[in-house]
Amino acid sequence: MKKGLISIIVPAYKQAKTIKKDLENIDRVLAEGLHDFRYEIICVVDGMTDNTFEEAKKVKSSNVKVVGYHQNHGKGYAVRYGMVRSEGELVSFLDAGMEISPASVMMLMAHMQWYNADIVVGSKRHPASRVNYPLLRHIFSVGYHSVVKILFGLPLTDTQSGIKVFKRKVMEKVLPRMRVQKYAMDIEMLAVAKHLGFERIYEAPIEVTFDRRTSQISWKVILKMIWDTLIVFYRLKILGYYNNGNEARWKLDPQLDFRMKLD
Repeated sequence: MKKGLISIIVPAYKQAKTIKKDLENIDRVLAEGLHDFRYEIICVVDGMTDNTFEEAKKVKSSNVKVVGYHQNHGKGYAVRYGMVRSEGELVSFLDAGMEISPASVMMLMAHMQWYNADIVVGSKRHPASRVNYPLLRHIFSVGYHSVVKILFGLPLTDTQSGIKVFKRKVMEKVLPRMRVQKYAMDIEMLAVAKHLGFERIYEAPIEVTFDRRTSQISWKVILKMIWDTLIVFYRLKILGYYNNGNEARWKLDPQLDFRMKLD
């Protein structure tokens, strides 16, 4: 861990056309806005299915590191892969694609300091957020987060936004226990953190500009997200899978294990 450093994990999948510009934009915004912190940007290419890795490597900045692997595993895996390779005392992730303004990182960082938070979650439903939200996604979001609040008791209005900040001590406790690779990764991280006693979880406003051509959500994805969420509830509340003392049950991929020495 390096004091005064924030690590930004940027998962990327099939974004060869935009990833170079996206990373350069994130780097520029952070350089202008993060005055009290140094930062590193770790772009994780989630599968070598196109030229995303090659395009990302074209970014000429000492703050940007590009890593990846051959087979696509999903956003949850990509975020964890990047977190294991991070060095910051605070660790964030930010979706590529620029729907969420990278300037939102500064707002989340401010909330971390104001509240001495364990976790700060960017919320599309925060009253100060600026969002152009498709109606169908808004309806699903309200319904889904009502269910999440009942199941897990999380004090949040939005768990699925693609930007969050964690203290490193939280991340190192939570990540070895995680199983979800795709749709309910956010829920698993937050629910397990709360279960382990990290109660200082707060929301912060963000700025989101949805691309209506790419932001549609299918019923297949919705059903898969609900299923994964119920699996997390089953593991947490019934199996006790995430509890201390269950280390032998955690199925650790060596690429995601903090206890391994990584290159």
